[in-house]
Amino acid sequence: MTLGSVICAVAVNSILIPKQFLAGGFTGMAMLIHYALPFVPLGAVYFLLNIPLFILGWMFVGRRFFLYSIVGMLIYSLAILIPVPPIVIDDRILNALTAGIITGVGSGILLRSLGSAGGMDILAVILLKKFSIRLGTTSLAFNVILMLTAVFRVPLEMVLYTLIYIYVSGYFVNLVVIGFSQRKAVMIISEKWPELSSEIMNKLGRGVTVLHGQGGYSGKQQKILYSIIPFQELSRFKTLIRKVDPQAFVVITETLEVMGHKIGNQPHW
Repeated sequence: MTLGSVICAVAVNSILIPKQFLAGGFTGMAMLIHYALPFVPLGAVYFLLNIPLFILGWMFVGRRFFLYSIVGMLIYSLAILIPVPPIVIDDRILNALTAGIITGVGSGILLRSLGSAGGMDILAVILLKKFSIRLGTTSLAFNVILMLTAVFRVPLEMVLYTLIYIYVSGYFVNLVVIGFSQRKAVMIISEKWPELSSEIMNKLGRGVTVLHGQGGYSGKQQKILYSIIPFQELSRFKTLIRKVDPQAFVVITETLEVMGHKIGNQPHW
């Protein structure tokens, strides 16, 4: 949590504020207030904006995640107050890309911890639990609305650069939180299904479900193997299938979430 908070604060203090960019979520709202009232510390504004959102968090997210998020929010609020030398990059697009990568990685690390830094993270977790909307998608949608509002207070050019930053940040949040623990769903149709099933369970240590199917044209009864595997094991999985039955019909699909013992990757919220 401390590492993620510090990384996000570095993006704010070393790029966003020196370049007069905005940010997404509650950090962006706090920055708008800070630009209008420079004497008000950004960290203090962020802390105050989080109070009503934490009331919702108490109602809809797990108690452990809620309590750790309070700690994360305090750490982040303090980290923003620490001065950081600006990162010297002349091109504004490169500034937006760099800040987006830094913030996305920091936010992803935060969300893989026991809590978050508050703000949009709480709202994103609520929508993920209730409607399976990805974290980065919620952040992107909210931030587009925020930028449309901000266009009346800051130059349009800054808003456009900030949108680039927000998009890159949302992409890296999804990558860090979900991408590195992604699961693949695999369906296999093969005459050698008993051998394949045994190899998958014994050599890869993964469970297999045998489904009963029927060929639409031939009417022939068939067995279909269904399994969930981590993305990192996909190459080994395909090699094993080719070795046992090169003629096997294989379908590999993405998964959004997987719940279950050992193979599940559902977040802890």
